[in-house]
Amino acid sequence: MPYSVEHKQQTRAKIIESARVLFNRHGFQDVTIDMVMENAGLTRGGFYNHFKTKEQLHHAAISSFLHGRGAEWRKNAGVDPNSPGEDMVRQMISGYLSSEHLGDIDGQCPMIALPSDIARSNPQVQTSYSELLKAMVGLFETGIGEKDDESRQRALSLAALCVGGMVIARSLPDSALAEEVRSAAESFALDQLAS
Repeated sequence: MPYSVEHKQQTRAKIIESARVLFNRHGFQDVTIDMVMENAGLTRGGFYNHFKTKEQLHHAAISSFLHGRGAEWRKNAGVDPNSPGEDMVRQMISGYLSSEHLGDIDGQCPMIALPSDIARSNPQVQTSYSELLKAMVGLFETGIGEKDDESRQRALSLAALCVGGMVIARSLPDSALAEEVRSAAESFALDQLAS
């Protein structure tokens, strides 16, 4: 008896989430299909019912973040994209540049966890990464106010500061310097929003 469409969708989602977590922990190169499927509690053969290649899965894992773990993160951080304004931008900055987000390797945004992997990846994966950045910039731009060149530049700068600050802090795990970098990026970003 064939599986239902719902069962197939749930299995695919399970594989994608398993891969997203493992890519965050180990990077693209060090994660195998066997690791993904074992972590998902599935057999290797089932992988090919959903994906042709590991690269295709990589694209799906990054793309899934925005409406999956990312949506959950935004909700927990008090970020409501339907209520734009400076308060929403402050919540986004404070949540993104929080100690909790820095320490949440499994749930961390792919823009923090995977930049080197993405730079060496195929165009499809790079496109899904750029969609995450566009979404962040869009939230900032909407919250800042009028859509003009200055707002766009401020939104791009805030996104670069948030992602860059966290990438540097993450590269210095469990150190006072990591916390200093994270905290300085948060303070500076919030100050830039006020100016």
